[in-house]
Amino acid sequence: MVERVPILKIGDVLLVSIQIDLQDQSVLALQEDLAEKISATGAHGVVIDISAVEIVDSFIGRMFATIASISKLFDADTVVVGMRPAVAITLVELGLTLGGVRTALDLERGMKILRVLGEQRRGVR
Repeated sequence: MVERVPILKIGDVLLVSIQIDLQDQSVLALQEDLAEKISATGAHGVVIDISAVEIVDSFIGRMFATIASISKLFDADTVVVGMRPAVAITLVELGLTLGGVRTALDLERGMKILRVLGEQRRGVR
């Protein structure tokens, strides 16, 4: 059975807090679940908290970029937060740049990025 990652709605932002060891099937399920949740809620932002993730491989790294691309198709911005130094080093060593994926050190900064992007989207200064 595939372990599901919970997706919480906070205002117009979906929070994905990954607290499990990611397997390929879990990431694929997350990708599908998140697309459905964005579509159902009309969320304009997605925060993916990976602070508990200790190990990534090339497939999982590419899936973060794919998730961000899918979110963008639904008019939602994505920020990955809480990346550990070892995970960042691994992604670089694997040659993955996560193009188009915004990152922030922590949840607070990630939410601030989404708030600013939302204000820009609405034309608020």
